[in-house]
Amino acid sequence: MEHFHQVTDDLRAPYRELTEAIPGVVAGYNALHTAAMTEGALSMRMKELIALAISITRECDGCIAAHARGAARRGATLSEVTEMIGVAIAMNGGPGTVWGPRALAAFHEFAEAPPGAAPQ
Repeated sequence: MEHFHQVTDDLRAPYRELTEAIPGVVAGYNALHTAAMTEGALSMRMKELIALAISITRECDGCIAAHARGAARRGATLSEVTEMIGVAIAMNGGPGTVWGPRALAAFHEFAEAPPGAAPQ
């Protein structure tokens, strides 16, 4: 199943529409995201794992798709992802047991994409 690829695909056109309608807002958000996610004291891999944990907390499929893909692309390991999900479950209780597995499924989906596959 490629649910999270579909989530990404489903959001593409409406996001483009918003970009055209409110370009300043989207550009501002993109600048903030770029600044926050650059290499620094924390690696980009670690920042993607943090963002994925927050995505679980916020119960956001689009965020999970984006940051599971980012974590996979930045070389996060299955062990890192599952430990992070354990922390997210500890901090979120029951909802973490629903959204944590969703994040794991998304990570698997993007980590198992064939090398050189078109970015989703």
